[in-house]
Amino acid sequence: MKELATSGAGADRIELLETFVRIVDAGSLSAAAAQLGTSQPTVSRRLQALEQSLGLKLLQRSTHLMKLTVDGERCYASAKELLENWHAMQADMRGAKDEAQGRLRIVVPHAFGQDQLVALLSEYLQRHASMSMEWLLHDRRPDFIAEGIDCAIQVGAVEDPSVVAVRLAEIPRIAAAAPALLAGRASPLPAEQLQRLPWLALLPFYRDEVQLRRLDGGETQRFAIRPRMSTDSLHALRNAALAGLGAIIASSWIIRQELEEGRLVHLAPGWQALPVHLVYPHARFYPARLRLFMELVRERMPTIVGVQPFGAAPPGRRKAWAIPAPRGGAGMAQAL
Repeated sequence: MKELATSGAGADRIELLETFVRIVDAGSLSAAAAQLGTSQPTVSRRLQALEQSLGLKLLQRSTHLMKLTVDGERCYASAKELLENWHAMQADMRGAKDEAQGRLRIVVPHAFGQDQLVALLSEYLQRHASMSMEWLLHDRRPDFIAEGIDCAIQVGAVEDPSVVAVRLAEIPRIAAAAPALLAGRASPLPAEQLQRLPWLALLPFYRDEVQLRRLDGGETQRFAIRPRMSTDSLHALRNAALAGLGAIIASSWIIRQELEEGRLVHLAPGWQALPVHLVYPHARFYPARLRLFMELVRERMPTIVGVQPFGAAPPGRRKAWAIPAPRGGAGMAQAL
């Protein structure tokens, strides 16, 4: 094959192995091509070249099914280890000359990612001219391996034990409603009276239950709701609240002006703040493009409008702080 016939055959083989691993992780040739920024025929040719060079069939493919052969399973496990060692060795040899190159796939919260975080994205790309970015706006939790996601900025608790979570800051998320919805009640309402109001739900953060936590880390209150409307858009949630359709839990940055103008009322002050995490999969090697992005996020996140430095951890829990080791080393989680 042409890809193995050049003088750079060793580098080509690394590329073939990387493509094979991406095919398996992504679940299809088309998904792997999208993540690699190339075409499906190119990915197919690389797979064929790898199979020919090894003299083995690695994947069984049909119209609707792709399955690893026994040899493919062995090749996949060995390729993962070999690629980690290869990249770690490259990073170690380059040392301080290691620069950010290539592309990152980052998942960020939908509204927060298109409003407050764009300045962070811009600064990173201005610093690193050889980089490109896929800035994916999702509120759902990503499958890092299958989707080829490098890291995510996530609001709320991180419950997946298979990932590293760096606690960056907190976003105050408060209960609010239009003054007309209070129907003559004194404002602000105490937390125990909020259940009596009609509610709007923000998917996936809350659907049929509201949970409020005191900012001082003390009491937590939960109560069931029957939302008049549910939406996955923070902007739509704000506009529905302004129309007087129901009370909401929303990030304070998106309703700050409405609160200042009195078009929305802050209910139950002193409650609710959600942590912001940088989340990424465990690995022995982190390329420079990812390490430099993580460093920038840790530096800039506490200074973004609508974000506040995180305080003490809630009682009974420790704060997890993950520190990417230099030169592509493994991340190290430690309790502070």
